[in-house]
Amino acid sequence: MIGYRLSEESAEDRWEVEALYDTCFAPGREALSSYRLRDGVDRVAGLCLLARDGEGILAAAIRYWPVRVGGHAALLLGPVAVHPTRQGEGLGAWLVTESLERSHGLGWARVMLVGDAPYYARFGFRKLAGVVMPPPTNPERVLGTGDWAGIAGDVEKWDSAP
Repeated sequence: MIGYRLSEESAEDRWEVEALYDTCFAPGREALSSYRLRDGVDRVAGLCLLARDGEGILAAAIRYWPVRVGGHAALLLGPVAVHPTRQGEGLGAWLVTESLERSHGLGWARVMLVGDAPYYARFGFRKLAGVVMPPPTNPERVLGTGDWAGIAGDVEKWDSAP
């Protein structure tokens, strides 16, 4: 995207990214079930991306976490956030597209998220039948892209035994 620089998130970026998420999401976001899947699990290096403007100001961020679904490896996309003053510029779509391409290059066969089907359908995401996020997640919002043939079951933390 013209005027923006894409980079991988580093340890030094953590608090700046957390501040962006606090700005973009409701208080209590860390109480969501998806956060229990992230607790104590390292993000996937190479897929957690930042978009900064020409002044170096953080405009958008995306993160990925490994999970298991029915014993199979998968990526959990999220959160993705665009600063309210930068929304509508295509930054979120840029981060999703770029990170999905990178995930294929790293050998990940499937990606899932909890989100709005109308928005994520343009990236190939569809409702995942038989994939169960921890409650109280709405099953209609559990979406996936990639090779989900024959994969069903509970979404579990990466450190769970396959």
